Amino acid sequence: MSFSNLGLLPELLRAVEEKGYTAPTPIQAGTIPAILAGRDVLAGAQTGTGKTAAFVLPILQRLTQDTAGAQHRAPRALVLTPTRELAAQVADNATGYGRYLKLRTAVVFGGVGINPQIDQLRRGCDLLIATPGRLLDLSEQGALDLGRISCFVLDEADRMLDMGFIPAIRRVLKLLPSERQNLMFSATYSDDIRALAQRLLRNPVSAEVASRNSTAERVTQSLYRVPKESKRHLLAHLIQEGNWQQVLVFTRTKHGANRLAKQLEGAGIAAAAIHGNKSQAARVRALADFKGLRITALVATEVAARGLDIKELPHVVNYELPNVPEDYVHRIGRTARAGASGSAVSLVSADEEPLLRDIEKLLRSSIPATPVPQFAVLNTPAEPERAPVRAVRQGAAAANGRPPHGAHRGARRPQHGSGHGSAGGERHHAPHGTQRTSSQPRGEPHASQPRGEQGRPGERGQGRGFGGERRPSGGRERGGWRRA
Repeated sequence: MSFSNLGLLPELLRAVEEKGYTAPTPIQAGTIPAILAGRDVLAGAQTGTGKTAAFVLPILQRLTQDTAGAQHRAPRALVLTPTRELAAQVADNATGYGRYLKLRTAVVFGGVGINPQIDQLRRGCDLLIATPGRLLDLSEQGALDLGRISCFVLDEADRMLDMGFIPAIRRVLKLLPSERQNLMFSATYSDDIRALAQRLLRNPVSAEVASRNSTAERVTQSLYRVPKESKRHLLAHLIQEGNWQQVLVFTRTKHGANRLAKQLEGAGIAAAAIHGNKSQAARVRALADFKGLRITALVATEVAARGLDIKELPHVVNYELPNVPEDYVHRIGRTARAGASGSAVSLVSADEEPLLRDIEKLLRSSIPATPVPQFAVLNTPAEPERAPVRAVRQGAAAANGRPPHGAHRGARRPQHGSGHGSAGGERHHAPHGTQRTSSQPRGEPHASQPRGEQGRPGERGQGRGFGGERRPSGGRERGGWRRA
């Protein structure tokens, strides 16, 4: 099958051909005709399978054919994404595929100034790509009219659930016309996603390319069992001895990402960290340097890496295993994209064995263990690990002769259903009194507060917002909002 068999406009076919694509991927072939026909769609596929083009191409065509709606400046199609990087990626795709069409695309997200975005919306747009918090900001300021939206796309719906954006999404839906086309795209097809789809979609066409929670077939997975204090030394050895030119390294926290990037730099390995505390300009610059092979290692948190489009990425390293097993699938899906091959290496310390068992249970297979090679110890000193706030409080309580808070509950492992870290696992909190510096962008947590990347204990849908996005506070019943 070719793209011409899908009924796309000549202008779109020309843009697709110029991008070097000759045949649609399975997810594109399974969804584009249904979207062109005006049907609601529930689509599930692994990352790197062409999900973005699967909804961008038919939306651009429907907007072009809607000549009556083109007379208005208000957006007619809305794509909601969980992160800035994914929003920017979707906007780039829309601009590229629509280069021969007379359509206007706008993208808005937090972490940057709102006034230029307001000016852009005043000039008008047909397709709007946005993150939830900034979209609600603009709506509350009267800078955005969503009353003409005819097509709504919820992209990376599983991540929206994990990041606690569902209350914000409900608020967005109330601003949209009741009669509209709804499209829901997700990397995984969990039971929670199906439940959300039942509430949002009307008689949808379902297209699930990959089996539930499967990993890319071309990814070679392996693990090293290594003490926590030796991980940075082994990682440097693997990069240098393997002559790796490009590797994406995952840590659990922002502080850990900063620390590891500095340690790799001290070992002579060009590295940069990317996470929610970094300004948008710094994140864009780090990603550009990584794609341009000017840095070898990009150290990222799970949230920051979501939606990164890095072609032919050869290596992914889980420096720390994720608390949520499904995140492992998302992480290693960064490599082996679009038919390429890749490797995923996990460094597993003794305290992470329960997390490993949960991942292997999800995968329904064991990850092969590789003997640890001999490696040199880096000259860069290790920074001391931060004691969790709970441990500090318990120590102070014991010193005062009081029972530690929560001692009656006993130790608990992370609650995987929470979407992020919970009452156990590897979590580090900032000491009391930490203040945001004047140079820190408003709406983003301070670098010494890694808790923002992990979320809070609780049920799915109650996690914290990220990257400057707003989310309900504990006082949401009073209409209060606060910055993540």
